[in-house]
Amino acid sequence: MSAQIHTPAQLPIAGEKGIQLARLVDGLDPQALWWLSGYSAGLASKLQPQALAPAVAPTQALAPITVLYASQTGNARRVAERLAADIESAGSAVRLLRADAYARRELKDERLLYIVISTQGDGDPPDDARTLVEYLAGKRAMPLPGVRFAVLGLGDSSYPQFNAVARKLDARLAELGAERLFALGEADLDIETIADPWRRQALDHAIESTPAATPCASVVPLRAVATTPRHDRDAPFAAELLANQRISARDSEKDVRHLELSLHGSGLEYEPGDALGVWPRNATALVYSVLDLLALDGDAAISHGGETHPLRHWLQVRRELTRIGRPFLARHAALAGNAGLNHLLATGQSAALATLLGSHQLPDVLRAWRADWGAEELVDALRPLTPRLYSIASSRKLVGEEAHLTVAHVEYQAFGHRHQGVASGYLADAGDETRIAVFIERNERFRLPADDSRDIIMIGAGTGIAPYRAFVQERAARGASGRNWLLFGNPRFHSDFLYQVEWQEALREGRLHRLDLAFSRDQASKIHVQQRLRENSRQLLDWLGNGAHLYVCGDATRMARDVEDTLLEVFAGHANGDRAQAAGKLELLRQEGRYARDVY
Repeated sequence: MSAQIHTPAQLPIAGEKGIQLARLVDGLDPQALWWLSGYSAGLASKLQPQALAPAVAPTQALAPITVLYASQTGNARRVAERLAADIESAGSAVRLLRADAYARRELKDERLLYIVISTQGDGDPPDDARTLVEYLAGKRAMPLPGVRFAVLGLGDSSYPQFNAVARKLDARLAELGAERLFALGEADLDIETIADPWRRQALDHAIESTPAATPCASVVPLRAVATTPRHDRDAPFAAELLANQRISARDSEKDVRHLELSLHGSGLEYEPGDALGVWPRNATALVYSVLDLLALDGDAAISHGGETHPLRHWLQVRRELTRIGRPFLARHAALAGNAGLNHLLATGQSAALATLLGSHQLPDVLRAWRADWGAEELVDALRPLTPRLYSIASSRKLVGEEAHLTVAHVEYQAFGHRHQGVASGYLADAGDETRIAVFIERNERFRLPADDSRDIIMIGAGTGIAPYRAFVQERAARGASGRNWLLFGNPRFHSDFLYQVEWQEALREGRLHRLDLAFSRDQASKIHVQQRLRENSRQLLDWLGNGAHLYVCGDATRMARDVEDTLLEVFAGHANGDRAQAAGKLELLRQEGRYARDVY
């Protein structure tokens, strides 16, 4: 398993020694942490050899099989964990590592390598794989003649760069001389359809490769093995809604909600930086619209995947209606017999297709291109409804068994009809009696520094403010001595200054030490957080030079990318314009765990 850094409260070491340990490991790279774990295991074996139990082998003694994963939302991690568990159960030694915990020099020594990786935004790798992907794409990548591999990509076919990262990795590994064991797997939102057979193939090759293998070393884990939680993605907790409050002004263009949910009795725990997974339900009006357009009986019993439910149930809680993918559109085009739609699906029309997929919900497609669908065929063709993840906007140290969310209600008119985001609409309309199915999605990449004396710089726009509310609450509860600097942007001060009263109180009380605001539409020329970074570049560099941690939360394709470009500009401006040196500085911050992004 990949190493994790924990706060003294999480360690089985109390008092000052726990604090010293947390400070020791803060900032260490993955290789150093692995060495430390092996060193500690050696000391422990001399003192109490009978207490040790076999565990995953450290990096200096490679297991025959390595499973690497890179995940932005947790799906790739879950698939990789299942594969590693299957391999281990079959009696073979296996390493499971997050991509940013992997030592690149080990690639040439791998015998059997499995990679599970998602693609984000416009064909970008997850943050935890950026270094590895850049290395493999570059000139320094070494030949890999003895390596056998297979790659599974997770993506969304409604985006033009579907599984682009996985495709590039698969091709590049083969180009470097590695042997592809079997074809690249390309999973859409219906992940299991592709992931399950890919995983079975991977397991078969693993068994053939290293039958009855045993771990080559024993290591004491850095933390105790956690018990399986009662509630997770597949068994969510029905959370009571405690509050649903609009926190943007009535005249704002955005309807932003603050929600408070009770986790009492769930056993669910989270840390600042984690997300709450929400299983939404499609709006009843949307379901009836589909049924009416296709003249289908909502009470008809439909069997699919070993389950039988009324068609209405499938459409409301099991199938995506607000987002369609290319596979569904292709089947619809065939049924409709529409030449224009078939042309749009042809090669070379990716931009126009992406526009259609991004703008049309299922009823829009059914109205624009008429086709006769049977109930069974419709359920089979539609993508499964997936949970939505929201950064948690609270610290358990302050709110106890609650989780707070900051949600922008997506609502607009298109093609003559009202449209809503499936999850944001569900949450915005939720009343006192609503029970919301939730689970915790951990985000180990987006964590406060273990050393409470470190400063933090928080950059966010819109609902990207959410995790920083949790950060400041947590730091205050822990009595952290480090300073907190927030840079926040939104359209207008009077209507969109989210949690304004809380931030002003935090400034007065010393829980927030600096606040820089950028309201883009309060003046003729737009101002964004990037401009505030440029204006305060000297202070930014001073804070980072003193060991501050830097966080970015918000839209991946615009805000987060613009902020990163600005950071590179600032770094280059203080390095005689050397862009390569600036990129190296940013990458070093990332490797040290001092530059983290929570983007969507």
